[in-house]
Order: sequence, then C-alpha cells, then structure tokens
Amino acid sequence: MAQRRMFSKKVTDTDTFLDMPLSTQALYFHLNMHADDDGFIDNTKTIQRMIGSSDDDRKLLVAKQFIIPFENGLVVIKDWRVHNYIQGDRYHKTQYINEKSQLVVEENNMYTKRVQDVSNMDTQVRLGKDRLGKVSKDILSGSDEPDHVPYKEIVDYLNEKTGKKFKTGTDATRRAIRARFNEGNSVDDFKAVIDVKSKEWLGDTKMAKYLQPSTLFGTKFEGYLNQSATELPKKDLSKMTREQQLIEVMGKDGVRF
Repeated sequence: MAQRRMFSKKVTDTDTFLDMPLSTQALYFHLNMHADDDGFIDNTKTIQRMIGSSDDDRKLLVAKQFIIPFENGLVVIKDWRVHNYIQGDRYHKTQYINEKSQLVVEENNMYTKRVQDVSNMDTQVRLGKDRLGKVSKDILSGSDEPDHVPYKEIVDYLNEKTGKKFKTGTDATRRAIRARFNEGNSVDDFKAVIDVKSKEWLGDTKMAKYLQPSTLFGTKFEGYLNQSATELPKKDLSKMTREQQLIEVMGKDGVRF
C-alpha cells in the first residue's frame, strides 16, 4: 500500500466541508490517511478512538456524503479518486472486491453506489410476484425495507416553503426522514418543523443554509417540533461565530471541537 496521501482543495475548501465541526474534519483526514489504495477503511471505530472522535462525527460524514458506508461496517472515501492518483508500480488492489463491485466511478471521479438490476432473476424471486410492479426506491438502492415513508410529500413541502430544490431520492435525505418517521412522527410533524424553522431562519442569510433535510430532520427534530412558531428565540444568530451557530443548530451533543 502506498504510504503517501493527497488531498484536493476541490473537496476540503468547500463550504460543506468547512461548515462541519473540526472533530469531523479531523476524522475525515485520518480516514483518508488510513485507507487502502482504493479508498476503503475497515477500522473506522479504531481510528475514532485513536483521535478522540465520536460516532456523531462518522454519521455526519455519511450524511454529508463524504464517506459511503456498507452493511459490514466498511466505509469508502467518496472523493478518493479526486484526492489521489497512485502510480501502477505502487498501487495495491483492495481486498474488498465485493464492496468495490457495488460502486461505480462517475465522470467527476467520485464513487457512488451502483443501482441494482431488479430485473435479474434472483431479485425477482426474493421480491415475489405480488411485489414486482411496486419496487420501491429503497429496494433499488439495496434495502429490503418496504417504502412506506412519504418522502416526496415531505421534501416537496420543504422545497415549497424554502424555495429550494432538494431531491427525494438522495440517500442521506431518505435516511434522516426514515429515522424520524420510524420514531413515530407524522407528516404533520415534519411540516410543523419545516414551518417553524423556515419562519426563524429564512430571513437570516447565515442561517438559511441550514434549512436542509440533514439539519431539520436530524437529532434535534423533537426540539424543533416542540418549538412554538409564535415563541421563536430572540437570539441574533447572525452575530454568532460559526461554532456558536453550529451548536445552536445541532446541539452540543452533535458538535465537538
């Protein structure tokens, strides 16, 4: 395995990356340094303990799509090929052949999960004849969970209220919505959170960027839900530092510096 790693400013100088807590950024750099020559890491937990990082940091990297997780705990750096070019005489092929076969390299050199071909016979047998005409997007992305979550209604409402164009099929968005929905929240609960935070943040240029699924439908969802739209906090968020804004949005448990 090559001993040197490179980093592209096309990734590490973006607002998305720099807006993350420093502990999350540090975890990303260390994961890159410990990855094999195809960008795979099989000891994420060990690296977290070694640098004092947390599961929240790893989950944020997944939510922001800087790493792609697999069911067996393995992860791969999504932008690995953007960062690194390893010469053939130094390159050692990954041992995780099965996981690599689940990925495709896009034109921008980023990894993405391969969409399974549901027309293949094994998949048809697994689904059963009564479900072949109702294959959900969850199944297409590799999950066997029935698609009972109203993603489209929730995302459409968010777009309507914020004027943004979030997509229903984004993995991180669907995971966040599914997690809150499985906790017993209703569509009306999602709409209430969207309403209250839109009213609070839309007029603030610094905070408006947090009107996104990963923030609204994250771990502070219950707190947002119980926040009255008529009793919004009177804090002047525009005068806060970036660190203070992150704590205000994500809570102290979700931000570590």
